[in-house]
Amino acid sequence: MYDITLIGAAILDVLARPISKDQLSARSCPADRITLTPGGDAANEAVTLARLGKRVNLITKLGSDLSGQILRHYFQENKVSTEDSVIDPSLDTGINIVLVDEAAERSFITSQNGTLRRLSLSDIKPEVLSKAPILCFASIFVSPAFDVPSMASLFCSAKEQGCILCADMTRCKNNERLSDIQEAIQYLDYLFPNYEEAKAVSGLSDPDEIADAFLACGVSCMVIKLGSQGCFIKSKDQRLSLPAYPHARCMDTTGAGDGFAAGFLYGLSENMTLAECGRFANITASLAVESLGACTGVRSLSQVMERYLECF
Repeated sequence: MYDITLIGAAILDVLARPISKDQLSARSCPADRITLTPGGDAANEAVTLARLGKRVNLITKLGSDLSGQILRHYFQENKVSTEDSVIDPSLDTGINIVLVDEAAERSFITSQNGTLRRLSLSDIKPEVLSKAPILCFASIFVSPAFDVPSMASLFCSAKEQGCILCADMTRCKNNERLSDIQEAIQYLDYLFPNYEEAKAVSGLSDPDEIADAFLACGVSCMVIKLGSQGCFIKSKDQRLSLPAYPHARCMDTTGAGDGFAAGFLYGLSENMTLAECGRFANITASLAVESLGACTGVRSLSQVMERYLECF
């Protein structure tokens, strides 16, 4: 029924730019722009993939409040299915306040009690795993309810269904190490952490050594996002260092990593080589940073392909 299933967070982002931390003590803090956009790792990846022409099934958790209604309408507009998502009237739909500074770096104010951190294994119906050949769990460490045994159970079931299994990460919250998450990540075909996330959980600093440590835990292919330096990819038989698109006009890095993941997933669904997947992901991320908000930069496949063909 679908090309790709995404599991993870969907929220609203209230973005203000430019805001520096030393301004926050003032009674009134001016900004050039304040805007409301959808966000959340799975939502960002799902919308980007849908705009690239993929059939996407998004599994997330929302409230029945105004924010949840806005998000459901947005997904419908962008042709993202939420037929297997959970609507919980007892929860507030997650909202993040995102402060973007002059260098396009971000600080977040997040709600601990909204839907952002409430997705759990019980929200995932077993039958949804057979609806797409690729499954991506959009962020390890986001939801406390999705602990390592829960992820291991989900990932094992997905592999039994024959899925190509991918995952993204956020920064570990409780000083977790690789040994703490090996039970789950051993099933992964592809993992997309950024350098700081991978460094924190591995305790290593060299990308080669970081990748080797994850591969030793069972991950088939490590894809480390390096921001303005591009990406580093390593599997059992390939090692690739791919530069970022050099001419991006960076305005806001919100959703850059999610744009990269979406680009890589698109490549996998098109049977691209590993190098082509990485290059396409770098190009997709370069467009994501050129506008304010996580889902605003990438508009169509033709837009991404124009930049991709310009370089390759």
